[in-house]
Amino acid sequence: MFITVMFGAGRWELVNPWCNLVTLTAHLKQMGQVPQDATIALLAEDGHLVSLEEGLEGASQAPSTGSSLLQERGTYVLVQIINEDGGAPTRYVSLLENLDDWCPELAEELRWLSGLPRTGNSRRRHPGTRRGHQEQGPSSRPQRLGSLLSRTR
Repeated sequence: MFITVMFGAGRWELVNPWCNLVTLTAHLKQMGQVPQDATIALLAEDGHLVSLEEGLEGASQAPSTGSSLLQERGTYVLVQIINEDGGAPTRYVSLLENLDDWCPELAEELRWLSGLPRTGNSRRRHPGTRRGHQEQGPSSRPQRLGSLLSRTR
């Protein structure tokens, strides 16, 4: 099993999520040049945000490997979660540069999750954050990151 994680200036890397969640998260942070104390997540091509940090907080029903959270052969965008001080809303920042150019729908999803106004005429339903063992059904949206990935090779 592997997943594709996109980050930086159109970079991507195949990652094996069949490892300890702590190891997977540390690898993703190193790969994306994110500080080890930062909070990260993966934005799936269907718009769901997969939180990796929740499983690290010691919850008894938390998954122990990334494979239970991620779809085999899925394509994900690395995202940093910034918790603002003073009651400001949480921000979700793509670590794939120019996400608006690569996949405008996913950029809209991050803006919506961050509580920012929409920039386009998007009227789709927002799927929100995926946590824990929630099932991942087939995406009803076109898989644009898959075709996007082929452009970067």
